[in-house]
Amino acid sequence: MTGEEHRPRSRLDDIAEAADRAFRLLPASPGSDPPLTGGVPRRPARRVTTDPDTVERDLIKLVLTLVELLRQLMERQALRRVDAGDLTEEQEERLGATLMILHDRMTELCARYDLSMSDLNLDLGPLGTLLPPTE
Repeated sequence: MTGEEHRPRSRLDDIAEAADRAFRLLPASPGSDPPLTGGVPRRPARRVTTDPDTVERDLIKLVLTLVELLRQLMERQALRRVDAGDLTEEQEERLGATLMILHDRMTELCARYDLSMSDLNLDLGPLGTLLPPTE
């Protein structure tokens, strides 16, 4: 051995290496886009912009987006169970109250970080938006 200890590769090392490869594939500047593929211009990849001043707000936005997605899924499932008659009247009341409280808390957290509920609806490009449009 040369005095350098080789530690076993961990899952995090594999993830870091994969992320490094992915970032190397992104064009470095708008003018350095790869050539046309099959005659169709490739849409430039969106850059991840990081700003130390807004990192907390951006992280909260991501977390709240995931919580809102789960809240909406739970609400739809609850409505299906109510329509199917799977719940007692007391369970329906408790479920409804819980979902209303969760929605209120989401609204409060959005206000605290100067976000609106529409800010949580991520644009997934050709797939559309993450959340259904608000009514």
